[in-house]
Amino acid sequence: MLYRYGTDSNGKLIKKAVVYTKQEHKIPLGNIDRDALQIIHRLKEAGYTAYIVGGAVRDLIVGTKAPKDFDIVTDATPSKIKRIFRNSRIIGKRFRLVHVVFGPKIFEVSTFRSNAEGSVGNEFGTIEQDVMRRDFSINALYYDPTTEQVIDYVNGMKDIKKHVIRPVIPMESIFVEDPVRMLRAIKYSATTNAKLPFMVRNKIKHSAYLLAQISPSRLTEELLKIINSGFAHQILQIAVETGLFMYLQPSAASIMASSKNYGVDYFKSLNKLDNLVKTSSDCRLGMKLYYLIYDFILSLTDWKKEILLKTSANELYARTWTECRNFILPMNPQRRELEFAIKNVLKDIGVPSKVMPAKKPAGEKKTPAEKKHSSEKKSGEGRKK
Repeated sequence: MLYRYGTDSNGKLIKKAVVYTKQEHKIPLGNIDRDALQIIHRLKEAGYTAYIVGGAVRDLIVGTKAPKDFDIVTDATPSKIKRIFRNSRIIGKRFRLVHVVFGPKIFEVSTFRSNAEGSVGNEFGTIEQDVMRRDFSINALYYDPTTEQVIDYVNGMKDIKKHVIRPVIPMESIFVEDPVRMLRAIKYSATTNAKLPFMVRNKIKHSAYLLAQISPSRLTEELLKIINSGFAHQILQIAVETGLFMYLQPSAASIMASSKNYGVDYFKSLNKLDNLVKTSSDCRLGMKLYYLIYDFILSLTDWKKEILLKTSANELYARTWTECRNFILPMNPQRRELEFAIKNVLKDIGVPSKVMPAKKPAGEKKTPAEKKHSSEKKSGEGRKK
């Protein structure tokens, strides 16, 4: 084990960070995206330091899933990063960072930030300051692929091994400065099989109301991450326990409060959603939304009676669309994906709809109703021959 040293305010030499070697952290270099490696090499060739940071390092160490994004941090300012990479653009008005583009892939490259203004300020700083702005210790590890070393200032490696979610930012300010960190905490707890210490869980319960000030677009982004995680059941179960769920899906929370059976069915559907994501992660969003709204649509009316009365399919769809649109608020997914989900639920509960859903991409799994329709169509063709 190696150490990184620095000096305190009195000029005394002190240990600042633990440096883990390849033999200790066991991250295979082959698991790092080649374009991310190229970005780091070019920054270093230009005389700057650069690391992969955050969730990618955590996932590489935990080893349960491949990182989706490789975020990079450096001491180069945005304007200097832009000069190095012609395939890049500076984004953000206040919190400026750089997106480096390689075909369909976008890599976020940020400059070390100071913590002089708390964890949301925008002054440039040092790596020692930058680490103290990271939300939780398991996300505060810096990986240098050129030396294959992990730099750990906050005992994040130990917390990963102990399966603990521990804040780096002081408890009195971490959720006040950014309430979305509460969602990240429960998401990391579920996806890394880590426990939320009592003080953290209790702080979330007493701070849940802060989510009310978050914009619908940002909540939509976080909800989509949950839906696409393959751990929606576990994450939203913790959200219910900590009081966060009522700000993510207020309508569902209200129905659960008055109907225990609805809550049971809702979480059974989330299990089906997670299974779908784990077996077909690239399927369209509409297929995932299907499981989020299925039980709600079932509760809207006596569908057998509606079908016997031969209520217009278009009328049923229009009524269901309005109800579902309000049900999923504040989430605001693409309209065509929500339409796809609604139409497929209606088909699967027996509504003989002439309002056909959009064609599915090749290789995507069919709903039970579509399988039946396809089988009947083939049988009909066989009889014609």
